[in-house]
Amino acid sequence: MYGDTAAIRRLADRMSEQGADIRHDADRLVSASQLVLWDGRAAAAMRERMAERALAMRRTADDHDDAARALRRHADEVDRLEERIREIARRVRGLVEDARSRLAALAERAVDLVTRGADPVDEALASFRPPPDGHRDWLDVPDLLGGVR
Repeated sequence: MYGDTAAIRRLADRMSEQGADIRHDADRLVSASQLVLWDGRAAAAMRERMAERALAMRRTADDHDDAARALRRHADEVDRLEERIREIARRVRGLVEDARSRLAALAERAVDLVTRGADPVDEALASFRPPPDGHRDWLDVPDLLGGVR
């Protein structure tokens, strides 16, 4: 989907310019063949052949114009899809941010509910970090935990 649409459009412009140049060359070829001063079957055959070549050149110029139009359509479609991608990304980022905010608020409310209804002794026990086995600090634990004997 990605592409440098400015570069694509520059290429389309060059294709159009080349088509115009080829058309101009076809016109000059026909004009030059008409300026030939000799007559006869050879001159007529040469003019006919130059007219055929000019027709082929004009078809080639038309192909250049078709290619230029296709490139411009492609660039327009790339621009449209890139804008759509930006729009979707912006919208999804907003949704993700909103969801994260709602979840954070919900988590905060859940913590408030849990701590409001929690028994202080349970909270003290849940956050208790015991001293090493056999350490004298065990003698202070009953006072720290509020009445555990």
